[in-house]
Amino acid sequence: MKQEEIDSIIEAALREDLPEGDITSENVIPPTSVSEAIILAKEDAVLAGIDVSRRVFEKIDARLSFKKMIDDGQQFRKGEVLARLKGNSISLLKGERTALNFLQRMSGIATKTREYVQAVHGTKAKILDTRKTTPGLRILEKYAVRMGSGFNHRLNLSEMVLIKDNHLSIVGSISEAVKRAKDRVRPGVKIEVEVKNFEEAREAVESGASMIMLDNISLVRMREIVDWVKGRVPIEVSGNVSLRKAKEIAFLGVDFISVGALTHSYMSIDISLEFLS
Repeated sequence: MKQEEIDSIIEAALREDLPEGDITSENVIPPTSVSEAIILAKEDAVLAGIDVSRRVFEKIDARLSFKKMIDDGQQFRKGEVLARLKGNSISLLKGERTALNFLQRMSGIATKTREYVQAVHGTKAKILDTRKTTPGLRILEKYAVRMGSGFNHRLNLSEMVLIKDNHLSIVGSISEAVKRAKDRVRPGVKIEVEVKNFEEAREAVESGASMIMLDNISLVRMREIVDWVKGRVPIEVSGNVSLRKAKEIAFLGVDFISVGALTHSYMSIDISLEFLS
């Protein structure tokens, strides 16, 4: 992640939460007050966003001390101290909610991703995210997926060609859509085609697609396609993939399983900031 992009997201969040400062802390707490605090795990999870949280406090007060106790990507347990902070009490209170908002949500994504990765363990399938992310927070959410041992699909619409049903309803055929893409995009750009059945999968492969996506296809039909493709091109599967279904799909021999739920249906992790003095 680029620091300037992270800073831009953090600054927007701080403007949202502190448009005219913190009128409670600034009028109740003495300006010279100094406190120590910890960021405490209230449940088991996978960590993501600890350095983003640190950056929140740096933006508020560069004099604050922030010592992380574990790194992103690591598993933590309920009751574990994730970071220790010390400095101006008002500054700590100003950063508390914004820092936790990032940390709780990113750790939720990392934790859900790790569950899917563990579900397909022992197969060649890789768990991918999608573009179903919170507007403006995509780089953070896709980073959290990586911390959960998942992989990123395309970051945006400019990265690769993905021909879906809405494109085909306009163009008319898979072969024509692939031909147009191959003729016009720069060399090296992947061309993936979403297919709904065996006939479409065969047309996509024979047209020169570099990858196919099986979307909302039954396991029986999926097996038929996988057996025919036999390594000709990588196969991605998507469409309402539960943990149980991910495991069944992975053992068919597919290459990728994309899961929108990683970034749109995760549960934030219970993490708190507690003052020690």
